[in-house]
Amino acid sequence: MKCLLIINQCNPEWASVPLVGYNFFDGISRGADVTLVTHIRNRTALEKVRNGRKIVYIPESARVQAYYRLVSRFLNRGNVNWPVAHALTYPVYAEFNRRVYREFGAEVSEGRYDVVHALTPILPRYPVKIVEACEGTPFILGPVNGGVPFPKAFSKEARQEFAHFNPLRIFSRLIPGYAKTYKNAAKVLAGSTYTHTMIRDMFGLDPSRIELFFENGIPASFFSTGKASSPQDGSFELLFVGRLVPYKGADMLIEALSGLEGDIKEHIRLTIVGDGPEKDHLIALAGRLGMARLVRFTGWVPQTETASYYRSSDLFCFPSIREFGGAVVLEAMASGLPSIVVNNGGIGEYITDETGFRIDPASRSRLISGMKEKIGLLFHDRSLHHRMSQAAAKRAGMFEWGVKSGRILDIYRRVIQEKAQAPASGDKLSPAEPPKGKAG
Repeated sequence: MKCLLIINQCNPEWASVPLVGYNFFDGISRGADVTLVTHIRNRTALEKVRNGRKIVYIPESARVQAYYRLVSRFLNRGNVNWPVAHALTYPVYAEFNRRVYREFGAEVSEGRYDVVHALTPILPRYPVKIVEACEGTPFILGPVNGGVPFPKAFSKEARQEFAHFNPLRIFSRLIPGYAKTYKNAAKVLAGSTYTHTMIRDMFGLDPSRIELFFENGIPASFFSTGKASSPQDGSFELLFVGRLVPYKGADMLIEALSGLEGDIKEHIRLTIVGDGPEKDHLIALAGRLGMARLVRFTGWVPQTETASYYRSSDLFCFPSIREFGGAVVLEAMASGLPSIVVNNGGIGEYITDETGFRIDPASRSRLISGMKEKIGLLFHDRSLHHRMSQAAAKRAGMFEWGVKSGRILDIYRRVIQEKAQAPASGDKLSPAEPPKGKAG
């Protein structure tokens, strides 16, 4: 299969969305003839791992470069206002989107690719102009993920994360080509059930054209770090990995520990891996509750070094009240750790009753008491802990990048076959003739 992958954020040296984009490219390119189209900002990192693969780098105008530097300085001041950040950075994506169409619109119209797949940005708020050239070629979008609301009981945290700016999302619907991107896609991949329902209802998509497909995955190397057995010496190591911001809930985890029975506290420890504006508050909270000796703060740790923390832990606790992807939960599962998470967003779908516990965020107090109860249960019932550990590692296998890439290739084959069998459309799109030639 000849595949055109459009991944503007694709970088093996960065975290979050750029790393997800690269892992998809790396896996898909092992099973198909891939041409990657990405932003020139990723060039230095990608050239180190290119290995002869076809990569086209889309340049950036001097005007947008200056704008990007200005916006980056503004957004790097303290806590990020994500709704405003996405609105301010849209012009950077918009230029990339237009230039991709100019570079590849003619080739796609001429049928030189079997499938066109746009993977990032993952947020479901952006149009993809190349869809206008995909009359004879199936176009796939996603995984897209987002829109999950804060639980009603956590309005304070919602304000701290500027959730009141969420009406900015409405402007996405006004961007030219936004609705067309979804309505003309052969397949839309949604990264969570919430987003799946939101997109289906927003655009009136036939259920056959939208599919649940979690965006995060796990490198195969993580599976070699899993715990061989449940703890036997009486110790019990808890782990939290994430940014230290209010909605991640590390404060509630510390409060849950403070409510544990005295005999449990003699054997339990919590390691908090991560950094952020809440760190000093969390350290003070642990001291105030008499938990200072039980809680260790590591600060920021490179992603490549987090495996050792999973390997030396027994239980992963991640009470984030609003999470889309939650890759750390998958890493914990692959390392053989049962998990306690909040049942809101993507992470509640990773965990099953066999691999951990999902606590409904009905209120702050119930979330804290629920964590305290489940931590105590697994501390006392080492047989249950062992069964959950084995089940977690097994389920994590579904998210290994090679497995996920194989599923993507299967989707490509399906949509190509469906396109070949579909009757010709009478409403042929007529994109403006784009100039030919390649950048990078």
